Amino acid sequence: MPSGASTWLVVGLGNPGKKYAFNRHNIGFMALDFLARSLKSENWKNSFQSEYLKLDWAGQTVFLQKPQTFMNLSGQAVVELMQFYKISPENLIVLHDEIDLPCQKLKIQKNRGAGGHNGLKDIHQKLGTADYIRFRMGVGKPLHPGQAIVDYVLQNFSDDEMTAIPAFIEITLDAVETLLKDGLQKASTKYNQTGE
Repeated sequence: MPSGASTWLVVGLGNPGKKYAFNRHNIGFMALDFLARSLKSENWKNSFQSEYLKLDWAGQTVFLQKPQTFMNLSGQAVVELMQFYKISPENLIVLHDEIDLPCQKLKIQKNRGAGGHNGLKDIHQKLGTADYIRFRMGVGKPLHPGQAIVDYVLQNFSDDEMTAIPAFIEITLDAVETLLKDGLQKASTKYNQTGE
């Protein structure tokens, strides 16, 4: 359980640019944009190869970060901000798309492999550890077995999926807030859902 206030970094993974804005791969960006709007704190700054915000949330100092390096080089931006603000890996939370979970299913984990996710692979490599917290946001697998994974995650969510996304993002952000207030174990017990 967190003792007193500390500094956290919440990273949403995605690709910069309007053409990617509603891709499945960009659900991390979508979650942070939703959070910034809900907290009425949308004054994103451009630095550390990213867009970032500093805010007070759940009694903690929290940085929100959207790396602008494109997904495969996400670790560069993350490590730059962490080093500058002296944030330890144990206080890093990464929100990302997860094809091994059904749509709108959430799983919170720490110190796990990248599972084929190139953004996570780069964070692991640049950070030198996998010992940080991941919020795996389910986007499901391709309906057609022949479709390449990269093509699937770079597609926009379907209309039906988009209808459900705001509620899923709200649940995810409630889970992050629970973690900040009460710790990883409580958040995992309350919010982890069925899936791989």
